[in-house]
Amino acid sequence: MSNWNKVFKPIVVLCVICIIITGALAATNSVTAPIIEAATIAAQNAARTELLPEADSFSKVEGIAVENVSDVYVADNGTGAVITSAGKGYGGTMTVMVAFTPEGTIKQLKVTEAAETKGIGSNVSEGVSYWENYTGKSADKALVLGTDVDAYTGATISSKALNAAVNSAIEAYNMIP
Repeated sequence: MSNWNKVFKPIVVLCVICIIITGALAATNSVTAPIIEAATIAAQNAARTELLPEADSFSKVEGIAVENVSDVYVADNGTGAVITSAGKGYGGTMTVMVAFTPEGTIKQLKVTEAAETKGIGSNVSEGVSYWENYTGKSADKALVLGTDVDAYTGATISSKALNAAVNSAIEAYNMIP
């Protein structure tokens, strides 16, 4: 047997397979990427509407650069603002949408993405009753965990992540012109 059959032929075959698979993945990505992006935008719009139902529509505010804040939207009819921010939790990044009233208080919030430990940190990331601790709090200053808002027992890291995300949103809210 020659070296071609033992060494080079398997290498060429594997390279051809890799090229074909890479092309198939690229084609699949080009087809699915716009669909995934549209679904993500629709989910974000639905979450904003859920948090601020009296808003007729939203406009994105540009030029606000606050660490961990990804989106700032204000209601076109002046009923408030919804800000998306993130904090580093135990299981990864926790993404939070915070709705503010025109008077500068937190109306409500919602965790849209989290990978916290089930049964412990998930009580913070999925706990609507825990989120209510933030309702009505003023956006004048950052909230201190343990003073302004209680930490969730047994989920201190997740509580800190949520509080950090809310504080980033408060900072961005105070920068809206």
